[in-house]
Amino acid sequence: MSSSSKSRQLNKLFYIDNIKLLLTVLVVLHHTFIAYSSSHGWYFTQKTSHLAALLPMTIFVSINQSFFMGFFFLLSAYFISPSLDRKGPLKFIADRLLRLGIPLLFYSFVLSPFISYLVYYFADGNHITYLQYLSGYDTWIDPGVMWFVAALLIFTLIYVLGQSLIKITFKELLPVPGASTILLFAVSLGLVSFLTRILFPVGWVIKPLGFQLGHFPQYIALFVVGLVARRNQWFDELSKRTGKCLKWSAWLCLLFFPVFFVIQLKLKMPVAWYSGGLHWQSLLYAVWEQWIGLSILTALLSWAKLSWNSSSPLLGRLSRYSFAVYIFHPLMIVVLTLLIRNWATDPAIKLVVVAPLAVLGSFMLSALILLVPAVRSII
Repeated sequence: MSSSSKSRQLNKLFYIDNIKLLLTVLVVLHHTFIAYSSSHGWYFTQKTSHLAALLPMTIFVSINQSFFMGFFFLLSAYFISPSLDRKGPLKFIADRLLRLGIPLLFYSFVLSPFISYLVYYFADGNHITYLQYLSGYDTWIDPGVMWFVAALLIFTLIYVLGQSLIKITFKELLPVPGASTILLFAVSLGLVSFLTRILFPVGWVIKPLGFQLGHFPQYIALFVVGLVARRNQWFDELSKRTGKCLKWSAWLCLLFFPVFFVIQLKLKMPVAWYSGGLHWQSLLYAVWEQWIGLSILTALLSWAKLSWNSSSPLLGRLSRYSFAVYIFHPLMIVVLTLLIRNWATDPAIKLVVVAPLAVLGSFMLSALILLVPAVRSII
């Protein structure tokens, strides 16, 4: 391949790197919002009691959840096939175990216990040493936010095994889908999600892996779509018209969101009915979630390919830090929230202060960590 061809090929990946960077920032903000809008689901929380603040915070978390982790699975799968073809099964698996397995073990056995200790010591007022805390620690298998890495490893190993046994091929299956096909897929995925959540509501977790099966229909589907998309060059062929249609689709879905609050108030129903069970409200929410999620995902992919397919020294460095930020951002969020836990103001105000600091601090911490050669060679 000539140098000009290599340059064009690399240039095609800039927008994907930029999207991954954006998704990483959203992950940090997502968990920061949870820390101040929920009473559970995070290491340390201080939930706001003001509805005027809780409403936009809930919307932000809900919309994020509709697409950002599924987008990670899609983009991760997009790069599997060429890497597998180039390295072969054994070398590819060894590389995945090194680059994903070691960070997963580090988070579970080192970082998560330390973060939990900080909360136990400072927020709960249990002033014991770290070694004393570890002597009674009984949650060693705790992937935390690294559940994504655990799931990605499992999906990848299943695919590689399937390729080795039956030679799965995704070549020339379908042309690039248009807006109507994507929305039909979203509705179907919403139905599957609803059926899954009858038994496994959102919030129900497989321990110790941390998998919320209520979200996994999307994750599995988009992982497969990523494999198909790479073999059929769907990203390259995705049209501006499709992206524009789904951008308006996403805005319409966003305008619909207040209806969920109206339904709850009028029917005086438990909020949990949106999370699962045999309720029409759960079906409505599941379809809405997949509709807006796939609309945002496709619109963002189309826009980035056309308008954000460039890089810079700063963007390049930030993109390089993304995986480290994903691993270490819980530490930064917990430290910041603990530092201002006694500040006598509403948690919504604390969010405004902590959110930008969490993003900036996570990238700065990751930059320092990646100065270590051994760490840099893995992540």
